[in-house]
Amino acid sequence: MRIRPILCALAAVGAATAVGGIAATGSPAQNGDVRTYVVLLDPAASTDQATQSIQAAGGTIERINTAVGVATVRSTDDDFAARAANQPAIQGTATDRSIGQIPAGSRTKQERDQIERLQDQRTASRGDQAVTPDAATPGEPLASLQWDMQMMHATVAGSYREQQGTRDVRVGIMDTGVDGSHPDIAPNFDSELSRNFTVDDPVIDGACDTDPDGSCADPANVDENGHGTHVAGTIAAPLNGLGMAGVAPRADIVNLRAGQDSGYFFIQPVVDALTYAGDHGIDVVNMSFYIDPWLYNCAANPADTPEQQQEQRTIVEATQRALDYAHNRGVTLVAAAGNENTDLGRPSFDPTSPDYPDAAAAHDRNVDNSCLSMPTEGNGVIGVTSVGPSGRKAYYSNYGTEQADVSAPGGDYRDYPGTPRYATPQNLILAPYPEALARASGDVDAAGVPTTPFVVADTQNGRTAYYQYLQGTSMAAPHVVGVAALIVSQYGKRDRSQGGLTLPADRVQTLLQKTATDTPCPNPRQYEYPGLAAKYNAYCEGPPKRNGFFGDGVVDALAAIHARD
Repeated sequence: MRIRPILCALAAVGAATAVGGIAATGSPAQNGDVRTYVVLLDPAASTDQATQSIQAAGGTIERINTAVGVATVRSTDDDFAARAANQPAIQGTATDRSIGQIPAGSRTKQERDQIERLQDQRTASRGDQAVTPDAATPGEPLASLQWDMQMMHATVAGSYREQQGTRDVRVGIMDTGVDGSHPDIAPNFDSELSRNFTVDDPVIDGACDTDPDGSCADPANVDENGHGTHVAGTIAAPLNGLGMAGVAPRADIVNLRAGQDSGYFFIQPVVDALTYAGDHGIDVVNMSFYIDPWLYNCAANPADTPEQQQEQRTIVEATQRALDYAHNRGVTLVAAAGNENTDLGRPSFDPTSPDYPDAAAAHDRNVDNSCLSMPTEGNGVIGVTSVGPSGRKAYYSNYGTEQADVSAPGGDYRDYPGTPRYATPQNLILAPYPEALARASGDVDAAGVPTTPFVVADTQNGRTAYYQYLQGTSMAAPHVVGVAALIVSQYGKRDRSQGGLTLPADRVQTLLQKTATDTPCPNPRQYEYPGLAAKYNAYCEGPPKRNGFFGDGVVDALAAIHARD
């Protein structure tokens, strides 16, 4: 589907205390196979009752998020989940992660799940002529490479003239982290509010001593995957005479790291990040991922064990509680639709779940529309599909009449078939790339020169910054988040409790969808992608104003700030 940030990348590639609740009690078991669980608590239960039930089931509380009734628990008891099911204060459990050896044959999600890495083309391109920006294009030095911003009128001739956002509008990046030191991120990076809600997991992220900082506990201004930094730049890279600019170039960037370096996202960090967003005046959050280990969470799939069924029900309920908590406190929730080229209203097969701790444990499952990919299919979430530079639905993008609310530029490597632009980096989305990661991956040589046309460097006044081309619905969602930030900047009211500006999430969504450019289904509706296998064919349902490929249309930054009731 995605690398778990939902991503088709053409690139090489915890909160220790309670959030809104009580600190950990007791100490983790020291012997045996320690496992951690996410426990969904009865909303009517007191903290004391929850603690008693968890201890009676053989668990030790690591932390409790009292705002939404979710606890992280450690146990060496293999029967903990079964015991917990019989406790009065517990509604469900889900395995969070194992603390132990790396499973044989384990690989990162980035290796497994990129739907179109195109590594062969990229390797063949190393050392080719880099893409040259057009100096005649007004705006930032790399503005001519940003077809995405031109498509949605986020340019110096468009929305930038009238509304660039404001630091009073806080945008939460729920991702693999954000490189707060990147020259095209730093001016808008909010180090005070940024938090890291997870720690590196050696099972999937590699040994702690191999980490760039030698630690599994990364600070809240680090991104050792690159995905979150790309997302943040698309939203709010500043107009500072360097590189490129985001949709809302004056918005406040808040790193709410909830994902692993390897691209996995677990339920507790996601819940904690959403709760934090609701409690700290975050206006919009970007969620370009799905929660592991299930691509689709099914309440009673016969292919799953009773324990697995309960785990999936727990993930759906815990996530929805956190989504509701944030939404009710004014957080606009935006999520990427995913990259399997699947009609999410008619999913049929999932061979990838569960994918942790060992992908080899996944089993084939027939699925249907009752199975949910979270958080994308959660209530109150704006689902985003992806378009390429020609305006067509990107070949990889998921879609669906129920799930597609709006569409946005996400890149399409296979766009413009039969022309010189086909299969070129220019079809993708350009955004910031952490320098340390670029050097470590070999995308930049010792002299600081990019080794591939999928990476671009810009040097201005002695400052050098790096950018990479990526594609995916992960890249589409932040364009929508940027427009949402402009809407709050334009129409928001003073937030008397948290400071800054605020606007009800439902109002933001209404304006987003109302001002999106209506985009009809292709003719014929059964769209076949030239040069691609039949599995990429997709059928578009619905009228021009609302259909499964584009939802209510492609978001438009300029139209959004000119909205009329």
